[in-house]
Amino acid sequence: MTGEAVEGAPGELPGADALDNRRQVLYWRLLARLFDPEEQAALESASLAVVEDIGLPPALLDPQTSVDSVVQRHPELAAEFDGLMTPEPDEDGRDRAAEVRRAALVSKVLLNVFGPVSGAVSASQLSRWQSDAGWLERALGCAPGELRSGRPGAGGGPAGRGVSPTGTGGRGGTPDLSTLIPAIGPDLGAIEADLVSRMRLREVLADPGLAAKLTPSMSLIEQLLRDKNNLSGVALANAKALIRRFVDEVAQVLRTQVEKTTVGALDRSVPPKRVFRNLDLDRTIWKNLTNWDPEQERLYVDRLYYRHTARKTTPQRLIVVVDQSGSMVDSMVNCTILASIFAGLPKVDVHLIAYDTQALDLTPWVQDPFETLLRTQLGGGTDGTVAMALAQPKIAEPRNTVVVWISDFYEWRAEPLFESMANLHRSGVKFIPVGSVTSAGRGSVNPWFRDRFKDLGTPVISGHIRKLVHELKTFLT
Repeated sequence: MTGEAVEGAPGELPGADALDNRRQVLYWRLLARLFDPEEQAALESASLAVVEDIGLPPALLDPQTSVDSVVQRHPELAAEFDGLMTPEPDEDGRDRAAEVRRAALVSKVLLNVFGPVSGAVSASQLSRWQSDAGWLERALGCAPGELRSGRPGAGGGPAGRGVSPTGTGGRGGTPDLSTLIPAIGPDLGAIEADLVSRMRLREVLADPGLAAKLTPSMSLIEQLLRDKNNLSGVALANAKALIRRFVDEVAQVLRTQVEKTTVGALDRSVPPKRVFRNLDLDRTIWKNLTNWDPEQERLYVDRLYYRHTARKTTPQRLIVVVDQSGSMVDSMVNCTILASIFAGLPKVDVHLIAYDTQALDLTPWVQDPFETLLRTQLGGGTDGTVAMALAQPKIAEPRNTVVVWISDFYEWRAEPLFESMANLHRSGVKFIPVGSVTSAGRGSVNPWFRDRFKDLGTPVISGHIRKLVHELKTFLT
C-alpha cells in the first residue's frame, strides 16, 4: 500500500490509479483515527509520504495541531479550506491530483472536529475545538458558528452566510447542501455541549486567564445559566461577561434581520409636513420644468412638493411566551433577544413570559436580554396553563395582539391548554405556535398539538428563527 501511495518519481505526476490509491490511503487513515486514537503504522507512514510528496505540511496529520496553527504557518492554505467540502458540480474529467490534496485537507478538518477527546476538557481544548469547528463550517460554505445551535452566521445573503445560500463556498456550480447542513449542525452542537459538560467550568471561570480563552456558544451559555446561582466573585463576573458577549453577537445579527422592514405604511391621508428635510427636490424640478427660462437660464418654481413621512401605525401588542424547560434553552435565549429587539420598534408593546411549572413575567426587563436571561430558571417540568393565566389579562384588543408561544408542547395538561389557545385564536388574536427557534432549525414537537394546531389553521412554525422574524414583521407592518 505504501509503495502504491507514493508511486512516481519526484516532480512526476503519478497515474490515475496511483492518485486514487493515495486518496484512499488518506481516507482509510481518517476512518482509523476517528474510531481508534491509536496509530496504524502502515497508514500513518503511507499518509506522511503522500502529504510530503504533494507539497503539504506534515502538521496536517497531527490531530493535536489545530487548523489555526497550520494556517498561521502556511497562510496560503486558508483559501483552500473555504468551500473545501462543497460538492463539485461535475464528476467527469475531475482532477485526481487536486482530489488527493483535497482529501488531505478534508481529513485534517474532520479528524480535528470529530476525533475522540477523552477525560476532562480544558479551556484551551474547548477553544481549539471551537476554532476547528469554525473551519469545518467554512469548508461547508458557511460562516463560522452558523451550523452550531444558537449563533446565526454573520455573513451576507438570505441564509446569513458569506457565500451563496446553496453553500458553494466560492466553487463552481450550485450544489444543494440542504440535506447535509441541517443534519450536521445539531451534531456539532451536541459535541460542543459534551466538551463543555466535561470542563471544570467553575475552576475555569475563577481564573481570568483561562476564562479569556472561552468562546461563547449556546452550549456554554446554557451551562452558565444553569450554574449561575452557584457562582460568585470573579467567576460570576466572568460568566456574566461571556453571557453579555454572546447576547450582543446574536442581537447584532437578529437586529439586522428585523430592521430591514420599517413598521408602518405611509399614511397619505395626512398632508406632508412642509419642512426643508421633507422637500422632494426631484419632483419639484420635474413639475416646474414648464417654467424654465432659456434666456436667463433660470427655473421659476410655482409650487414646492414634499415627501410623505407620516406612517399608519396602530399600536400592536406582542406577547411572547417561552417554555424555559431544559429542552428549550436555545429558544429561550434567541427569543429573549428577539423580544428585546421588537421592543425597541415604534408602536410595538412587547411582553415576555417564561414558564416551566411556574410562570414568570419578564416584561419589566424585556428591553435588556442580558438582565432577562439572568432572571430565568432553566429546567423543570412543563405546565403551559400557568403561563396562559399570565398572558390572557394582557390581551386588551385581540385584533391588535399577536401571541407567540414557543415550546415543544409536551405539556402536563394538554387538553385545557389547547382549548385556551383555540379560544385566543377565535377571539381575533394572531396566535403563532412555534416549535423551535434555533439557528440549526431542528426541534421536536408533540404530534398531538401539531395536528390540532393544523386543524385550527395555525400550523406550528418549526425551523430557523428567520421564519418567526418574517411572521412577526408581516403582522406588525
